[in-house]
Amino acid sequence: MSRPSSSIGQVQTQFFEYCNPRNPLRLQCGTDLERFVLAYEIYGELNADRSNVILLFHAMTGSQHAAGSNPCVPGLDGRWTEEMHEGWWEGFIGPGKALDTRKFAVICANYLGGCYGSTGPASLNPATGKPWGSAFPVLRISDIVDSQAYLLNHLEIRKVHAVIGSSLGGYLSLAFAMRYPDRAGIVVPIASGMETTILQRIMNFEQVTAIESDPQFRGGDHYEGGRPEVGLALARRIAHKTFISLDTIAQRAGSELLTDTPPFGWYSMNSSVESYMLHQGNKFVGRFDANTYLRILDAWQWFDLLAETGAKDLDELFARCRNQKYLVFSIDSDGAFPVLEQRKLVRKLEKSKVPVVWITVHSDKGHDSFLLEPHLYTPHLKHALTPDASPRRRRGSQTHQDSSAHSIWQGGVPAIECVE
Repeated sequence: MSRPSSSIGQVQTQFFEYCNPRNPLRLQCGTDLERFVLAYEIYGELNADRSNVILLFHAMTGSQHAAGSNPCVPGLDGRWTEEMHEGWWEGFIGPGKALDTRKFAVICANYLGGCYGSTGPASLNPATGKPWGSAFPVLRISDIVDSQAYLLNHLEIRKVHAVIGSSLGGYLSLAFAMRYPDRAGIVVPIASGMETTILQRIMNFEQVTAIESDPQFRGGDHYEGGRPEVGLALARRIAHKTFISLDTIAQRAGSELLTDTPPFGWYSMNSSVESYMLHQGNKFVGRFDANTYLRILDAWQWFDLLAETGAKDLDELFARCRNQKYLVFSIDSDGAFPVLEQRKLVRKLEKSKVPVVWITVHSDKGHDSFLLEPHLYTPHLKHALTPDASPRRRRGSQTHQDSSAHSIWQGGVPAIECVE
């Protein structure tokens, strides 16, 4: 079956290799990376002055492949499974879509520390010729952001039209905008926040424990033997229940057991929800790396906007953003990043007189709504990304402050909370 004309079609991952012993990437832990690789994809064409770029940060276990079809990325030891072939934001990127490739060039890179072609624990350490494993340095959000700033420099892009990030990618979008305030115009954090919550800390720690307690983990040096599939699958199950709503889990699980064989010992599953969750974890281990999972969880646990940006306090930090414009998305059923977290961000932006629009999407899909329901986000994204956008009142919207300006952000800091 041919793809619709609004699709990107087949794409190919590109690789940026940085190698400069005189100017290494200095990580927050103090380690210098003289050489690293970032896997990335571009959708759309750069304009003459390279001012039409949208930098897109993926979620925790996402990849550089955000749109189109990419059947193969070499050198990944089988992790590029069939479910990776279609872009994770396929419904959002392409001609006429929210991120319109007739107007914009969308760039998405796999995180430093990732496992889809960027330098990470599963890639070869040039000093040993073997996978980095436990020797790979710890990472912070700012390290991932800095590596992508190097990519932009390589592509001769001084400033991006917009930076967008969903879930954990929202942290990265904020860190990029506040670490490089002159390099970002519009900032769009989706279903994210400005700090790590207590519940997130607990659940992240549970996932770390699940992986590290697997006997096959062997401190992270397991690439030449059995891998910690049981621990990684359990970590995925711990997280999965916050990504989608419980009602959606029940719907997806259906009424039939996939298997009634005891998966680990004596306990026989008696619910389709159990077998669904077992399947989700087992499916995940084929496409992801345990050490990458731990490095990203660690960066999440240590996320601190002041530490990531070098600001002395939040007032100074948000004052940097006054020449930027923010579109903040909440999802009312989000169990991973509840609406309270976006409210905190919006209030800080308002206090600092930063132009901000706040949209709360009504969905029964939970956190993963930002992946599954492009129609709820597309009108707002299109409107915000258009340079000469005029205000739009949509059915069901609640406006905190009315505005008749020529831009949705013009005239100060009206926050618009809209429920679709």
